[in-house]
Amino acid sequence: MTHYLPTELLELTYREDLELLMGRWHYQPELAELAGAYERLYDAFQRTQARHWLQDIRCRTLPDPHTTQWLMSDFFPDVAQQLGRQLRVAYVVGPALRGLINAGPDFQPLSAYAGKPSFVVNFFGEEQAAIAWLCEA
Repeated sequence: MTHYLPTELLELTYREDLELLMGRWHYQPELAELAGAYERLYDAFQRTQARHWLQDIRCRTLPDPHTTQWLMSDFFPDVAQQLGRQLRVAYVVGPALRGLINAGPDFQPLSAYAGKPSFVVNFFGEEQAAIAWLCEA
């Protein structure tokens, strides 16, 4: 009999050279798992003070509207305030999830962040493009 350990939901890595906090989401979480994952992300931010976040959510299949609203109205603004400068968050997504996100009621295109210095969120299909965008500011 072969035993498999459960895969960790969120793998966090910090790249000091880029001030980049990378989060790799390994599967579509249950709603009950999200709070703990975002606590871990917040704890990693507090340790690193990273202003660039790359969130690889290609393994996720559904956005949760309540979580999205909380991220945009509370979590990201709070992190940016603690950081004292703009927080930049790049999500790497697959095409199906990107379509769902773009069609969602809370979706904001990059242009919606113009003049908002606290945080900006953008979506990419490839990690290299996301890192390039994060590091341009």
